[in-house]
Amino acid sequence: MIKKITTAAYLLATSVMADQLADQAKAAGLAPIPKATAALYKMVDNPDNSMNAEKVELGKKLFFDPRLSKSALISCNTCHNLATGGVDGVPAATGHMWRHNPHHLNSPTVYNAVFASRQFWDGRDPDLEAQAQGPMQAPPEMAAKPEHVAAVVNSIPGYVRAFRHAYSNPEMKPTFKDVADVIAVFERTLVTPSRFDEYLGGCDKALGKEEKAGLKTFIEKGCTSCHTGVAVGGGMQPFPLMGKFKYADVGDFKGDANGLVKVPTLRNIDETAPYFHNGTVWSLKEAIKIMGETQLGIKLSDKETASIETFLKSLNGEKPAVDYPQLPARTDATPLPDLN
Repeated sequence: MIKKITTAAYLLATSVMADQLADQAKAAGLAPIPKATAALYKMVDNPDNSMNAEKVELGKKLFFDPRLSKSALISCNTCHNLATGGVDGVPAATGHMWRHNPHHLNSPTVYNAVFASRQFWDGRDPDLEAQAQGPMQAPPEMAAKPEHVAAVVNSIPGYVRAFRHAYSNPEMKPTFKDVADVIAVFERTLVTPSRFDEYLGGCDKALGKEEKAGLKTFIEKGCTSCHTGVAVGGGMQPFPLMGKFKYADVGDFKGDANGLVKVPTLRNIDETAPYFHNGTVWSLKEAIKIMGETQLGIKLSDKETASIETFLKSLNGEKPAVDYPQLPARTDATPLPDLN
């Protein structure tokens, strides 16, 4: 009888401690991806660019269509490869004519980008609709003028029909903005719920003992001062804040006018190396140590670093199934590729 009582008391104490950690995580600003479809839809939808199944499918096709680019070789998926964590896996974004980003900026992941409060490393755009317009026009990326993008889409009957169906407008002539908007609608579906979300939702067994210890270290060391919310990041913060960033001389990016840099999401961080805005760090352990030095003003021990890394890996989420689309055929009116 004594043994049974002792066992029950132990289990109760363990449960209370687990609840306290989950509550501590929420109090620190961490939040789960909603499990309920209706709640998730409300969170990711943009009332000014409402979602529907037809827009999602059309946006997916355009996300993968390289013909939107000047060379007809580069698509959104080139730099935001959905098969490799939503990134290209190289230090600096590389696009038209094999040119690298002139500021040596790294391509951030498109997964869970919908949860970020700002887009681009300098936070210049508020949402995915505005962001989607940038890479298509950027000379070192897709190098396409808005007129080119609109001409490509309007020259392909399959796209024109799809737009008219998605918008219930039989007279619609898709514009550059329309193309960016449906790409953004598709990107809003690219969310990756993880075991961490289950844990915050009340499932104590979703995280193991070492992962919980890592979460505790993550919170107590102050990582949640920047990495909060559903995105576990996505806001704007000074960088570096407390110490010198030892790779600051790679590229000339210094943040926005106030020296603020977008905080990258930590979801699927184990899959999105290299790290930092200039893609200078390939080791997650090194990135964690650097963050301690530059942002928190502390030197994390190897044990603390490993503990935090263990927790971060629990943020690897389930990717939505995305079938590679079959794109509608070009016509004689479709602009020809320009490799120059």
